[in-house]
Amino acid sequence: VYTAYTDDSGAVIVDRYTISSTRSTIDDDTRKEILRVPQPAANHNGGSIRFGPDGFLYVGLGDGGGAGEPDGNGQNTSTLLGSILRIEVDSDEPYEIPPGNPFADGEGAPEIHLYGVRNPWRFSFDRRRGDLWIGDVGQNAIEEISFRRAGTPGGANFGWNAFEGRQRFGGTLRGGRHVPPVAQYSHAQGCSITGGYVYRGNRVRSLRGRYVAADFCTGRVWSMLAGPRPRGFTEITGRLNRRLGSVTSFGEGSNGDLYVISGGTLYRFNR
Repeated sequence: VYTAYTDDSGAVIVDRYTISSTRSTIDDDTRKEILRVPQPAANHNGGSIRFGPDGFLYVGLGDGGGAGEPDGNGQNTSTLLGSILRIEVDSDEPYEIPPGNPFADGEGAPEIHLYGVRNPWRFSFDRRRGDLWIGDVGQNAIEEISFRRAGTPGGANFGWNAFEGRQRFGGTLRGGRHVPPVAQYSHAQGCSITGGYVYRGNRVRSLRGRYVAADFCTGRVWSMLAGPRPRGFTEITGRLNRRLGSVTSFGEGSNGDLYVISGGTLYRFNR
């Protein structure tokens, strides 16, 4: 069992534990620290972890905090901050660098898979297609959803802090090009995106094959059609039988059911 959390010093920690044979308990004595990333500020920690279709562990890290990202970490590939990492944890060492990481041979931190994110507050893989979806929190104007097709090589730059969403922000863009978001919304509609999942369950026919995300501040919910070219970003808040509050996270059941945590309560999408 792998966990990610922020410790009392502000560092982001990824730990591994061993679960019992009955899958009912976790022994604290089995804890092994896999990764520790110090943070220069108390915000923008990221912290999502997911195993990808390739079996490697992906770790989302924010830019380290500070308004406007003064340290420029999002465009600096020598730091792990502002990136999505990809590591091999099936190892006697804490981790190894898997083949195909874009900076495995130099010019950047070898753990980095993608970079140029501000605070990837929840990312997920489409369980059917393997595509990667990222909800990336904006600065003062735009919240964005970034996307990478399954099988696409690593090394993509999502643009922060040279871009916020699709508009210029002010930082210097590394390499001269970036991958713009597939969807975005302004702070007239919310203030902090919480990324979700592509719905592959059977309870809600209208959501099948659509990516679902929400805003932490307003509780608004959006969906868009998944596929090689995602499209149709649409608010679906009014179709829910409940107005959500502070949406902190989504979850996916083994059968494809979609869950959401709002105001300390766990809900399931049923219709």
